Order: sequence, then structure tokens, then C-alpha cells
Amino acid sequence: MATLDDATLRAAADKLIRAHQQASVDNEWTFFVDEIYAPDCIYTCEYAGVMKVVANGIDEIKSTHYGRDMQVGWEGWTFPYEGVYTGTDNRLVTHWVNRGPGQRPGGGHYETPGISFITLDDDARIVRQFDLFDLAHQMRLCDELAAAGLLSPALLENWVKPMKARLRAQLGED
Repeated sequence: MATLDDATLRAAADKLIRAHQQASVDNEWTFFVDEIYAPDCIYTCEYAGVMKVVANGIDEIKSTHYGRDMQVGWEGWTFPYEGVYTGTDNRLVTHWVNRGPGQRPGGGHYETPGISFITLDDDARIVRQFDLFDLAHQMRLCDELAAAGLLSPALLENWVKPMKARLRAQLGED
């Protein structure tokens, strides 16, 4: 594998960030996958050990993470990036936040941090992506949004309740 220079790594990260910004506006999360991800890429997201999403190739990425997981209930959410760090061997680390709709009564956002570990191929397309975020804080954030009347009923039913049930089962709680 050829080593990409820092400017190329940062340009690839900027392209991903712009795509995520547009997807947050349109709530359409698959339009950029063919262009940004390599055909044989592997996307992985660990949800606190209770659910692991592994998508092999762009079709699976579009049908799982960016399709099934992002299309319903995330309206009004944004996922701004707070940092991009380049490394060796065509690697990037991105720091972003899951930012819910609305503002806190005292000001500020409803948000939790996340991080992605990304590896690019010779064409500066994503060949590996591993996402992590604190699921316990994400669940608490969703509770706060629900209390404020800002949580989508679809997100509550399709993501929050099933994820909380998985967490309870993992902890041996009913």
C-alpha cells in the first residue's frame, strides 16, 4: 500500500465530514457511500458489547449502518466533527459528537462524543472504519431528550428501547 501524505488524508476526512453534514440536513445517509468507501471496505461499530454491526462492502454499509440504523428517527440530529488526527499507514482518527435536536434549557447542546478509527486505501477511500461511542451516555441523552419532548417516537421504539433491553440483558437485569 502506498503511503498517503497528510494533505491527502485530511482531504479524505474533509470529504467525509461534508458528506455527513449534508446527510444530517437531508436525512439521507447512503448517497456518499459509493464515492467515499472502497468496494471491499469493512465498517464496524461496537455498541457497548451488546450489539456489533459489521458491514462488509458498500452494499452492506448502505443496508445496515447508513441505511437501517441512520434513516429512521435521527431527524434533527447532527454529527459535527470536533477533530481530525492523521497517523501513519493511511490512518485517520476522527472525533465527532452525536448531537440531538434542540438546545438545553440553560444553553448548550444535547450531545455525546464519539470516535472513528479509519484506514484509507491507495485511492484515499475508506477501507476500514471502526466507530466507538459511549452507549450508556447515549441512552441517558435520549432519556433527557424524551423528557424535553425532543426524542423522535420512531427512534425511541426502533433504537432506544431495543438497545436498553440489550444493555439490561448484558448486565443480568430484567
